[in-house]
Amino acid sequence: MRRFRPRLGGLRTRLVIAFVLVALISTVTATALAYRESRSAVLQRTQDAFQADLRQRVDSVAPDFDMPPDMRTLTSLADSVSAGLSGAPLVVTRYQNLTASSDGLADRTRITPELRASVRSSGRTRFQRVEYRGRPYLVVGTPVSYEGGRASGLEVFAVTSLRAEEEHTAALLDSVRGGLLPVLGLAAVLALLAAGTVLRPVRELGRATRRLAEGDLDSRVEVRGRDELAGLAADFNTTADALQRSVTDLRDQEARARRFVADVSHELRTPLTAMTMVTTVLDEDAAQLPSDAARAARTVSDETARLARLVEDLMEMSRFDSGAARLDAAETDLARIVQGTLELRGWTGQVAARLPEGIRAVVDRRRVDVAVANLVGNALRHGERPVTVTLSTDADQVTVEVADRGPGLPPDVLGRVFDRFYKADSARTRSEGSGLGTAIALENARLHGGTIEAANRPAEEGGGAMFTLRLPRHPRQRTGRDVAGQGFGGRDVGGQGFREQGSTGQDFGGPRTAADGGAR
Repeated sequence: MRRFRPRLGGLRTRLVIAFVLVALISTVTATALAYRESRSAVLQRTQDAFQADLRQRVDSVAPDFDMPPDMRTLTSLADSVSAGLSGAPLVVTRYQNLTASSDGLADRTRITPELRASVRSSGRTRFQRVEYRGRPYLVVGTPVSYEGGRASGLEVFAVTSLRAEEEHTAALLDSVRGGLLPVLGLAAVLALLAAGTVLRPVRELGRATRRLAEGDLDSRVEVRGRDELAGLAADFNTTADALQRSVTDLRDQEARARRFVADVSHELRTPLTAMTMVTTVLDEDAAQLPSDAARAARTVSDETARLARLVEDLMEMSRFDSGAARLDAAETDLARIVQGTLELRGWTGQVAARLPEGIRAVVDRRRVDVAVANLVGNALRHGERPVTVTLSTDADQVTVEVADRGPGLPPDVLGRVFDRFYKADSARTRSEGSGLGTAIALENARLHGGTIEAANRPAEEGGGAMFTLRLPRHPRQRTGRDVAGQGFGGRDVGGQGFREQGSTGQDFGGPRTAADGGAR
């Protein structure tokens, strides 16, 4: 079974990334809001204070100057106002077409036409923030009025730098940025802790699921708390309980079925032995009997032999299912085994054999004989000639290929050809075989650690069905339970089967000389 391995994009990684992203977004958002509010507060405080100072200074010195002012008066007023303000900002005074300033060399373009127009039209103090040569400045304009609020036409403008405020807010932003990495690190640590808390029951559930899939039906998880994960753990335990009950019931039923088949087969052997002895005598004396009696005697003899073979096949399958089947393996010449199989059944004239000498392997001679006999018998009965048997080998395994030139195996048959009791032609009420031959052949191959595969040859190679028996040259001893455990109808190999030869090299009726084949 392929085990799951967490990748970089696992749930833990995604949780950590999500936590860090949330922390990053929250920190950046909070920083932006804090910066904006801090900057607004600093600028608001500065401009309010500067406007109040300018207004207060203008109100205190303006009454000392004569109206209407001339250029000298405007200049003196600008100097007086600038001297009374912190930082000695640039002060510009305007009266009709006259303009003077506290610094004759200063650039007055920082006082925009829009601000002048706003002060003139509103008659109130107005301010504007401007940028000059890459630096921020605050420009405040205020009108000078006579007592009683009547406009005098005199306007005073002051320009002060906002560089200190800008540096203050930039320092605040830098301090927040400096704390960003520690915040993200803390978020990652908290994410790991949270992920561990969340994923611990998930990992436990995963381990329990794998144990359950591997056959440990007692696998359970501990239910902690009352959250969704606890509910999932409880549902898993409930499902595992139901599965354990179902599997136990199925195993009990399968064990009873195997015992029943084994017991019935065993009980049938004694009467079948007696019947075989009687039919043998009838066969010997059939020539002396009337024609109808002779025909009946031969029919009884054939059917008794068929029943004996079926019982022997069932007993053979029960040995596989119970784990009683064992290999009696020895190093053997494979060509001699296959040649012996063909000669024993009288097939040497019907089969083209390609059997190179010197191919040796450690196998059970009887079981290999059974498997090869099934494959060749099926090809002769259900395929078309020529039937070929080819023996080959490599460093690790030996291969026996049996091919015919018949119509091949239908697609729906390929998936079930090794199923027990399966017969391809369901329209026939009776066939010559039990449907167990290929299943027994496959179990014999598996007992060696090998397999049998079924396929159709390409049309350009002549077509027909091809069965391939593969056996390791040095098999590991395996029990019937190792290879059988599929129950009736198992098909691990992906092959197909319906044509069969007898299960063993012996039966109640003596050596076989013809295929006990099924039907396509």
